[in-house]
Amino acid sequence: MYDTVPACGQMRGSVFVLPVRVYYEDTDAGGIIYYANYLKFAERARTEFIRSFGCRQQDGLEADEACGFAVKHLEIEYHRPAVLDDALEVTCRVTEIKGASAVMHQEIWRGEELLVSLDVRVAHLSLKKKRPVRIPETLVSAIQKNM
Repeated sequence: MYDTVPACGQMRGSVFVLPVRVYYEDTDAGGIIYYANYLKFAERARTEFIRSFGCRQQDGLEADEACGFAVKHLEIEYHRPAVLDDALEVTCRVTEIKGASAVMHQEIWRGEELLVSLDVRVAHLSLKKKRPVRIPETLVSAIQKNM
């Protein structure tokens, strides 16, 4: 059995916070974080957020009726750039959950400075049928307790 405790994130009230560092590989030729890497940071925070509720996503992929989450819609606003060596915090909170989908609001901060904000709708899919299926009630209940 694998550990389902977040690697380094934590809940602060209803918001999950994951610290990340900007490495050389995350930046462009000007030493500024490449825009698509914010999406990677957000994905890691969503993954650790789900894991914090005891949901090991690999189990869902290995099940007979394999399921997983996929991004259905994304809105992102870039406010300020991050640069090499910045210590950032990536937040994640669920703003809506129903049936086979959830909306998560995420922000990326450098100290008190908001760098990026995202609203992400994820769909819970049957990987075999490529169709939406209901999010497991145990996960829904755990998330709703923290909303």
